Amino acid sequence: MTNLHPAKITKVLTDSIAAEIGFEVGDAIVAINGTRPRDLIDYQFLCADEFLELEVLDITGKTHHVEIEKDYDDDLGLEFETALFDALIQCNNRCPFCFIDQQPPGKRSSLYFKDDDYRLSFLYGSYLTLTNLPEREWQRIEQMRLSPLFVSVHATEPDIRIRLLKNQRAGQIMEQLRWFQERRLQIHAQVVVCPGINDGQHLEQTLKDLASFYTGDVPTVASVAVVPVGLTRFRPQEDELIPVTREKAQEVILQVRAIAKQFRQKCGSNVVWLADEWFLIAGEELPTEAEYEDYPQIDNGVGSIQLFIKQFASAATQLLPSQISPPRKFTWVVGNAVEKAFQPILQHLNSVDGLEVNMMALASDYWGQAISVTGLLTGHDLLLNLQNKDLGDGILLPNVMLKHGELVFLDDVKVADLATKLNTKILPVAGVEELINTCIE
Repeated sequence: MTNLHPAKITKVLTDSIAAEIGFEVGDAIVAINGTRPRDLIDYQFLCADEFLELEVLDITGKTHHVEIEKDYDDDLGLEFETALFDALIQCNNRCPFCFIDQQPPGKRSSLYFKDDDYRLSFLYGSYLTLTNLPEREWQRIEQMRLSPLFVSVHATEPDIRIRLLKNQRAGQIMEQLRWFQERRLQIHAQVVVCPGINDGQHLEQTLKDLASFYTGDVPTVASVAVVPVGLTRFRPQEDELIPVTREKAQEVILQVRAIAKQFRQKCGSNVVWLADEWFLIAGEELPTEAEYEDYPQIDNGVGSIQLFIKQFASAATQLLPSQISPPRKFTWVVGNAVEKAFQPILQHLNSVDGLEVNMMALASDYWGQAISVTGLLTGHDLLLNLQNKDLGDGILLPNVMLKHGELVFLDDVKVADLATKLNTKILPVAGVEELINTCIE
């Protein structure tokens, strides 16, 4: 295996085996029991043993050999700089709707990395197409039982999928699904609907093909999310894509709900779910919470709004006081797509005596969208809409707007720079408890 790097440690958990031994941030693991781990999957697999011999490189470049005896499956308590200690498996498809190709040039290089890596899919639920996997990686998926994976299917008819992915290997999707079925491995599927290409009868065919794998005690296709194509003003002009209109959204909702009803009668599950965005674009009420079963596609925006509202209501009864002192005032920034849905949350927060929360529901001028989800708002959008406004004691900023673990927006604007320009505090919040606690503490 080429380009293997030692696994650099970024955190040693307190009271862990690693802390007891004396591991430090900056140390790096080279090998475990003589094997160099390729990624976090290898690391976790190799560390399950009761006896470990680690080759460790310290921060000065000196090599140490460390022997550890522990209980089987005990975690060492280490976190790493990256999940992959070798090269990322890059994507060689040219999907016209790929978000990476719909960004302006000149931003930091990490924004343009296109991965199609099954390991990130297994570890974090990111979607892959299966078109970029060499034979040895298929063998590894089988040997290590890496399941479930998250797969961008888009269409099951070979010619339609090839047209969408611009890759001849894209036509093999049904054989690949049978490969998973034979090995009792699972996938969660995604279908990005591009009007005029994979909608209508093609969408129906795709959903029926995928549901045919929802059989037995371990369904090969565990769930399907249907998502509207998202377009930005930076997309290539020749991409043959058409935006989803309100009428198209209403049409797809009717179609998919009718198909899901058939599946529910036949399989005992919806199997297929519509992303919340369809209902926001269509101007229709969101499905009830009961319709989402166990939220199998929550990270794809399927049921995330209803779940957030439910979690807020539950947390508010425990955490939200009847009054606070001294009085506090905040500006809560969200995408205009959720403005209506989040009104009950806003009213609940403002029912606290001494607390005033003003919602700023924005569209993204940066991406050129009339309706925007919160996660796509950028520093540019906040500066454009909030400059010279009374923002109170600070901005409540949902951290879905920020790059993974970084205080940076999708347009490369740093949170600290924006706070300076707006002359206010910016308070990133993750989840309902942090939202409530930031308001009242």
